[in-house]
Amino acid sequence: MRTSLCEVLGIEYPVLGFTPSEQVAAAISRAGGFGVLGCVRYNRAEDLDAALDWMDANTDGKPYGVDIVMPAAPPKEGTAVDLDALIPLAHREFVHRTLAELGVPETADAEPGGVLGWLHSVARSHVDVAMGHPIRLIANALGPPPIDVIDRAHQHDVLVAALAGRAEHAVRHVYGGVDIVVSQGYEAGGHTGEIATMVLLPEIVDAVGARVPVLAAGGIGSGRQAAAAIALGAQGVWMGSYWLTSAEYTLGGPNSATQRALLAARSSDTVRSRIYTGKPARLLRTRWTEAWAAPDAPEPLPMPLQNLLVSQAHQRLAAADDPEVVAMPVGQIVGRMNEVRPVARIMAELVAEYQETVRRLAELG
Repeated sequence: MRTSLCEVLGIEYPVLGFTPSEQVAAAISRAGGFGVLGCVRYNRAEDLDAALDWMDANTDGKPYGVDIVMPAAPPKEGTAVDLDALIPLAHREFVHRTLAELGVPETADAEPGGVLGWLHSVARSHVDVAMGHPIRLIANALGPPPIDVIDRAHQHDVLVAALAGRAEHAVRHVYGGVDIVVSQGYEAGGHTGEIATMVLLPEIVDAVGARVPVLAAGGIGSGRQAAAAIALGAQGVWMGSYWLTSAEYTLGGPNSATQRALLAARSSDTVRSRIYTGKPARLLRTRWTEAWAAPDAPEPLPMPLQNLLVSQAHQRLAAADDPEVVAMPVGQIVGRMNEVRPVARIMAELVAEYQETVRRLAELG
């Protein structure tokens, strides 16, 4: 299971794994893939620095990267307090009423504020921190980073990747200096477009694949699906959701309500909505998402106000220990995520199934 991208990144398998957990990211790199740590949850630069220090010490010298979030249209800047003042009272009342109707208890541990990594100022601090570590890649979840960030990365021999949901986006990424395009289909978790992977991937490969490597993302959680992506012209796969039920994923604690909800979910149990960040993102369908889809629910606020609005609610939902009300981004591949396994085993099984699939197809020829 090797493509030319393996030589470029110095990895054994062309499997890039996005995750908000440094433990999972390091385990992916140690297993022969390429771990990519999501930075958006780090409001303080020193916390990200500590996480990357840990990765430096626990990747066995294997390469890894980081994922930042810098929207093409920068969201309104400001401190958490300043931005919080922009949230309408009606939205606050809806959240308070909904939590009460769902039976979600108050918690003294819920911290005010929310994720500020969507702001360009905070994302730039993430870039500053990451450049002080031996990263090999910076990816941007919402298109290409600004040109000065791309230039800075290239000056440090760091590659730049950007996610694309349309072929025309991929073309603009490449003209802007991006080195790797991640073709992310509708099935993916988190921020996603409207075109399915099977349709989108060959379109993007045809548009830019002769110039830069293309990775397939969205609905990939097996060796068969990875083989299909390679057959469609991808140089590798970008997997995010599938690591959420790995043994190393401990955010939220072991046997958390979120993990139990993911393990029990089917591929049809997701919904694409703006209620998590203000931009369309695929989430696990729960009573919380259904409440926001009701006729009396307000329209989600723009980024970053929506996340600031629901941040404390998300903490209370997680603490409620009720799988029916959790708030969690995840892709349609969740239907295959029905067992907790170590990252090394997930990788080994994926590679073995890929090899078996390629062997079977060769016999057909």
